[in-house]
Amino acid sequence: MGKITKNCAAFVAALLFSATLFAQDFSFAYMTDVHISVGGQTVEDARKCMADINRQKGLSFAIFAGDITEFGSDEEIRLAKEIFDELTIPYYIVAGNHDAKWSESGCNTFLEVFGYEMFDFEKEGIRFIGCNSGPNMRMAPALVPRETIVWLDSLSTVIDPAQPLIFINHYPMDTSVLNYTQVLDCLKKMNTQLMMCGHWHQDRAMDFEGIPGMIGRSTQKVGKRGPGYNIVTVKGSTITFRERVAEPQITDKPWFTLRMSNGMPAPSNIKYPRQDFSSNRAYPNVKEVWRRADNTDIGAAAVQSGKYVVYANTSGTVYALDAATGKELWKYATGGKIFSTPAVYGKGDAASVIIGSCDKNIYSLDIRSGKVNWKYECGKSVLGSPTIYGGKVYIGASDNTFRALNAKTGKLVWENREIKGFIEAKPFVDKQQVVIGDWANTLYSFNPANGKLQWKWEKKGSRMLSPAAVWPIKANSNIIFATPERVTYGLDARTGKQLWRVYGGRESVGLSPDSKNYYVKVMKDSVFMFATSLAPGADKPVKVWGANAEFGYEIAPTPITSVPQGGKENKGLVFIPTDKGNIVALNHADGSIAWKHKVSFALINYIQPLAGNRLLVSTMDGIVTVLEY
Repeated sequence: MGKITKNCAAFVAALLFSATLFAQDFSFAYMTDVHISVGGQTVEDARKCMADINRQKGLSFAIFAGDITEFGSDEEIRLAKEIFDELTIPYYIVAGNHDAKWSESGCNTFLEVFGYEMFDFEKEGIRFIGCNSGPNMRMAPALVPRETIVWLDSLSTVIDPAQPLIFINHYPMDTSVLNYTQVLDCLKKMNTQLMMCGHWHQDRAMDFEGIPGMIGRSTQKVGKRGPGYNIVTVKGSTITFRERVAEPQITDKPWFTLRMSNGMPAPSNIKYPRQDFSSNRAYPNVKEVWRRADNTDIGAAAVQSGKYVVYANTSGTVYALDAATGKELWKYATGGKIFSTPAVYGKGDAASVIIGSCDKNIYSLDIRSGKVNWKYECGKSVLGSPTIYGGKVYIGASDNTFRALNAKTGKLVWENREIKGFIEAKPFVDKQQVVIGDWANTLYSFNPANGKLQWKWEKKGSRMLSPAAVWPIKANSNIIFATPERVTYGLDARTGKQLWRVYGGRESVGLSPDSKNYYVKVMKDSVFMFATSLAPGADKPVKVWGANAEFGYEIAPTPITSVPQGGKENKGLVFIPTDKGNIVALNHADGSIAWKHKVSFALINYIQPLAGNRLLVSTMDGIVTVLEY
């Protein structure tokens, strides 16, 4: 007998496996984009779907494919669980972008309430696996978390290569997802017969690089004949999809029918574009000094202090690395995910690391050992990043409270409970004021000594337009920030009076080293530099330059950073972070491109300039690196 290749062996195994496959026909309910909003029509729509499913005969289980809630709030998630528990059959659930981006708990409540973020079960010989999708807490295109990629890859080594597999995720697995090629490469190692998705609120057959797929309708009645879902029937090797309207009670004829194969791999001649790292070849002067790849997402910036680099990941672990080599020195595990950028109090080996966690605590860790100096418990997750000023830690949490703590002891100095929404950003602090925004359309200014409200600025309309993800800046007695409505505002720092409103930006702004100018990027290629103060009689700041930074469509909220030296005429460089793992360095002199570099697939967190033409960078998909340019 001749040598059997790996592909042939898989095919033979598939033929043998098919003899025992499809032992019994079965059906299940498929729901997506429920968008539970307390007091909204979606609640009634969802309850009607649950009641209708309970009336159906022979449904084995139900699957929910993300966007379970509208705003990811604790109340919405718990209400969704209450509604879904009305089902008399088992159900399996994964999160979508609405559940993840605006989660006041930092995605912890979804895990606590439903008990998992990924599922894996078998029915009549078919493997069903489902996973959550982000972006988690940061505005960016869709991203399957790094820990999920690791999980999928591990499954590919243990699942029988002949066993048919159905994959469930909220997003269509195409260019909608930053790391879709990583997901597809994992799924192609297995006998993936079908991918089931949502997000588009409509029934549609798809093809994901040769793997058949489908997108399901929303359970909502808006724009439809009524609230509804899909009934999926597996009969032999055939899968059919029928739309079911819960009210009026109508079951349509099949709109999509798929015949599963005998385990042959997906056609290799269908390819989506892969990630483009050509900029790294075009600008070889930018090099990595060292690089570390984490097994989970990194939802906040890494910081360097002396010989230490400190970062935290979404598994809730804080790490200290050797700044020269990237070698791990210590780690400390908190009890929740972390999206808080650490701050360092003190100098050298006597310093401490201050950071918030979704386990509801603010921590102070010894920078040499990771030992806990103190921790302060809040009422809910601490997504906000700390700012240290005058020996105090200024930080906001999701319990409608902003606090000042003694940086050395952790004792409460003051707290303000006038916050309407949850806080995820880093406050601006000086001796005059503390400025921070929340997810309830409000920007606040507090007295740094006692926490008393000095003024507040409010934005009418959807809370998704809140000044909550922006790190506010201050220059020439003006507070400057951008909101998701794509507008940048300037306020009088003393009174909060609005001085200007100009097009540009989403949530990302940055200040020039001399504080005379601020930078803002828009959602398509462009970056602008404006003056930070108004000329006499003007109602808008002077635009110094506008530049095409060539980053394409872009929505990262990450702040822009800069250095006063280097670049054209040695007037400095401006570092533009993007949501697709790219950094664009612009010349401060005129906005022209100095260089570009691609670090990874996903969002670039805050970039910390270092001495010696170096940058400390972390990315949402688990990379920490030092670049030299």
